[in-house]
Amino acid sequence: MFTRKTRFADLFSANNNLVLLMPRLGIGLGVGNLSVQEVCVRHNVSPDFVLLVCNIYTFRDYVPTEEELESIDMSMLIPYLQASHTYYVNERMPHLERHLNGVLHNSDQRYADAMMLFFKQYKQEMYDHFAYEEKHIYPRLQRHTTASNNTIHLVESHIGMVDKISDLLQILYKYMPSHADTEELNELIFGLLQLSSDFERHAAIEEHVLLPYINLAKKSQ
Repeated sequence: MFTRKTRFADLFSANNNLVLLMPRLGIGLGVGNLSVQEVCVRHNVSPDFVLLVCNIYTFRDYVPTEEELESIDMSMLIPYLQASHTYYVNERMPHLERHLNGVLHNSDQRYADAMMLFFKQYKQEMYDHFAYEEKHIYPRLQRHTTASNNTIHLVESHIGMVDKISDLLQILYKYMPSHADTEELNELIFGLLQLSSDFERHAAIEEHVLLPYINLAKKSQ
């Protein structure tokens, strides 16, 4: 597990996906040999919250306890989750769509249309999911109302969205024309794999941090 004394650069060595995560936490590269504590102080962010996110992203068996959640400043939680949504909408999905268009160039039109329809339906489902969270889940933290009625819906939605990335990958593996541009195809496949991993960890933070913390906030009233 990472601690305040961990060299910040060692976070990236342990999990290179954290490079893509840091802008959502307001932290850039160029961390030198500074510790997590020192980098977070420099950027005026909570080291304990940064560690919570990085540990969940890196150690898949790690689930924070109620005591840990109560001890951490969670003022960054909603801004961080919203920054993640912005990253998916403005960066990750357009990146994938560009490479999908490149892969489908000169493909059989029926296959290309079906693939693009699948992708666009998935993209719309993702955007609808984010809108639901921002309208119905996140405000509960400010209103100090429990999230128990939304938990099953949220978890099932997360599972479905990860599964559909796997479905899209299987279609590519099985039916992609052999003449497809190799560079574009590799960018698309590894981009989808990165999205799947990132979104699964994003979902874990909502399920193991956001929802329990909302309910803890209600109990403390």
